[in-house]
Amino acid sequence: MSNVTEFDAIVVGSGVSGGWAAKELTEKGLNVLMIERGRMVEHGKDYVTEHKPWWDNRFRNKPLREIYDRDYPEQQQLYAFSEMTRHYFINDRENPYNGNEGNDSFLWHRADVVGGRSLLWGRQVYRWSDLDFEANKKDGHGIDWPIRYQDIAPWYSYVEKFAGITGQAEGLAHLPDGEFQKPMPMSAIEKHVKAGIEANYDDRIMTMGRCAVLTEPLNGRAPCHYCGPCERGCSTGSYFSTQSATLPAARATGRLTLMSDTVVEKLITNDAGDKISAVQVIDRHTGERKRYSGKIVFLNASTLASIQILMNSKTAQHPNGLCNQSGTLGQYLMDHTLGSGAVGIFPLFNDLTTYGRRPNGIYIPRFRNVNAQDEVPFVRGYGYQGSGMRMGGTGMAAQYPGFGAGLKQAIESQGPWMMYLGGFGECLPFAHNAMSLDANKVDSLGLPIINISFSWSDNEQVMREDLVTEAEAMLKAAGAVHTMTFKSNSRPGEGIHEMGGARMGHSPQDSVLNAHNQAHEINNLFITDGACMTSSSCVNPSITYMALTARAADYAVAQLAEGRI
Repeated sequence: MSNVTEFDAIVVGSGVSGGWAAKELTEKGLNVLMIERGRMVEHGKDYVTEHKPWWDNRFRNKPLREIYDRDYPEQQQLYAFSEMTRHYFINDRENPYNGNEGNDSFLWHRADVVGGRSLLWGRQVYRWSDLDFEANKKDGHGIDWPIRYQDIAPWYSYVEKFAGITGQAEGLAHLPDGEFQKPMPMSAIEKHVKAGIEANYDDRIMTMGRCAVLTEPLNGRAPCHYCGPCERGCSTGSYFSTQSATLPAARATGRLTLMSDTVVEKLITNDAGDKISAVQVIDRHTGERKRYSGKIVFLNASTLASIQILMNSKTAQHPNGLCNQSGTLGQYLMDHTLGSGAVGIFPLFNDLTTYGRRPNGIYIPRFRNVNAQDEVPFVRGYGYQGSGMRMGGTGMAAQYPGFGAGLKQAIESQGPWMMYLGGFGECLPFAHNAMSLDANKVDSLGLPIINISFSWSDNEQVMREDLVTEAEAMLKAAGAVHTMTFKSNSRPGEGIHEMGGARMGHSPQDSVLNAHNQAHEINNLFITDGACMTSSSCVNPSITYMALTARAADYAVAQLAEGRI
């Protein structure tokens, strides 16, 4: 382990935030080492199933139950997991973790490739507002954010212009508009439901989803052609991923070194315990350990993995994990609740159909507790994502009985239009939603595994009841002749928006990071993935990670140039 190689900066992780860190740091003149535990996936050529038809796959893409149950008990529960994408996912048997039992057992979806979940994500991107950044201070849950919307607004614009975001400006203070390409079109039924909702409610709108998928060319990336299987990879670069956007930009500088199949074991501090002096890694194939040094380190391994590294890096000066003077490391984990809402049936537009597979849906922004606390028994709020579609047809072919000509005719006969609304609810930050390391159980590389304890609070449960009621009411108001509600006690982690555990704050007594995502106690360490979040909002968080990363990189390079790091 005496083989220490020096870089200006080290980025741990290659997902959405890690990709941005590498791009920004290399473009600002730093020689950067990016370390990724997963295997290499090159843009385009390694999307081996991108347009492969299901019938050309073994067993027609049906699940291989024995393999799935043995090696992917958690990963197989993600909508994007199948034989067409299994090669992107982590092996649960080799990389176990402990979650509490039952409906509250934590579901940790993990990719195991360069690019991470940027190859698999749903690409919904919504700016936060001061309704979100001020919520903790106003209602007393969690601690106050050390930043406000004005601090991050320019960085939202910066990353949106590069990533390419489609959307419709709506002029809502609590859902700020961004730098948009033209929105994807709504279907006829979606336009009808939008008109019905907005005619009956003066506090609600329905807009097209804000999505990191191009509708116009950008930096050599082509507009989306609606082919559909996005999670298999996008060789045209139409959807934003590390491979399509930030990695090519970082490589173009000539200052990036990328190491795949390399697991970060821990961060090594100097004798004083106030600087990261090296990053210790394990080669996944040989088990060999090495150390690499950098003047600054960006930890972007993903929320739980970043916390795991900090906890496993404890020293005499940091006996409870790095940067844990506050005692909050690993605490205040959050996710979004989902799996509840309503469906409405509409006897309209039966002479119309849709073509292609639009990788986007509609969005109904939060309307609860916006300008003041409404007369509802919960704080914060929720939004809806959804879409309109024809019932029946090829999408439901597997559910039809029979075979031959009768089956073909049934498949070709589409039913009425339906409109789906699914709620995403905000999760409050609580200390008991936490993770720790198991001293008695290790993974395939000998690293202590994660214990996760998480349960939804009464606030999330009551909020779920309201969002189901309101979804049904809006569909009825828009003219649905029949409605069906659904309410699922979704597992924590199922939203794939895990946040918190190394939160931003005003001091090392209550938080891990400062207003620039810099560790209070170790000033050459920055964390800009989901671990940094101090509250969860009710909107998808990825564009906020991107903006925080670009902002933190700008600050880090300036501090380095001034000799403050």
